[in-house]
Amino acid sequence: MVTFANRTVGALGEAMVELAPVGDGLYRRGFAGDTFNTAWHMAQLLGPRADVGYVSRVGQDRLSDAFVAEIAGDGLNISGISRDPVRTMGLYLIELDGVERSFHYWRNTSAARGLADDSAALARAVAGTGLICLSGITLAILPPPARQLLFDVLADARQAGAVVAFDPNIRPRLWSSPDEIRATLTQMLPLTDIALPSFDDEATHWGDATPEATLARFAAAGVREVVVKTGDGPVSYLSDGTMGTVDTPPVTGIRDTTGAGDAFNAGYLAARLLGVKVARAIGLGQALAAEVIRTPGARAAKDRVRDLGRVLDQPEA
Repeated sequence: MVTFANRTVGALGEAMVELAPVGDGLYRRGFAGDTFNTAWHMAQLLGPRADVGYVSRVGQDRLSDAFVAEIAGDGLNISGISRDPVRTMGLYLIELDGVERSFHYWRNTSAARGLADDSAALARAVAGTGLICLSGITLAILPPPARQLLFDVLADARQAGAVVAFDPNIRPRLWSSPDEIRATLTQMLPLTDIALPSFDDEATHWGDATPEATLARFAAAGVREVVVKTGDGPVSYLSDGTMGTVDTPPVTGIRDTTGAGDAFNAGYLAARLLGVKVARAIGLGQALAAEVIRTPGARAAKDRVRDLGRVLDQPEA
């Protein structure tokens, strides 16, 4: 059974400037990124019940200043954010086709690529953390030597009692080849306690025929808790040797599917951090993902997320 030493969360990865369409050729500037989206939503859901921090690297420019100030104002711990004197934040633009999205990226000079360059500083940033969250994008943006430094930090943190949650979130354009994807994720799984894969990624890159095959493969690698997302289909899970599924409720009013998986991860992990059982935690993840896809961009309205967080105050049946 996965248990947490404390309610301190450190999410590792890359935050980017987001340009989201609002109509008539206009865009709204925001900040987003898979693990950042998850951390931000967790902070709003949990409020004072947890200390949620973001661990990344940004520039020393005014845009980076605005990002750090904004997330501090939203209740995230910013002590794990370091500053790069040369590089700055990456940028992406969302293009919508109906409610489906595609992305255009400018991230080659992203400061977050240096996230693990100083392994001692990274180790200090996650020291004493109860839950560490990262993704395949976190791994993909790092050069191979830095990935190994990150793996070493994760291994030490787990030895000290941290739980590691990992979403493979495979983006082929960030990798040199399918072989690099598979080799790197094979290294990552033994360092993972909670896995949150999407079935379409696993089917494409590993040939899994069913979500159950994905559950079995992750479990064989030593992952103790696995939750497989299938878009609007049922969520499959394996925890403490028990396998099950939770149907995903239909969602109306969909405006933009950006960030749905990140939001699911946030709801699920926030609930699990408070000791909520797996099936109910999946329900909160689904509810938060539904809220996000009714909202343009990758993050839901702050008040709506905080309203959903009140569910966590209710006792389990």
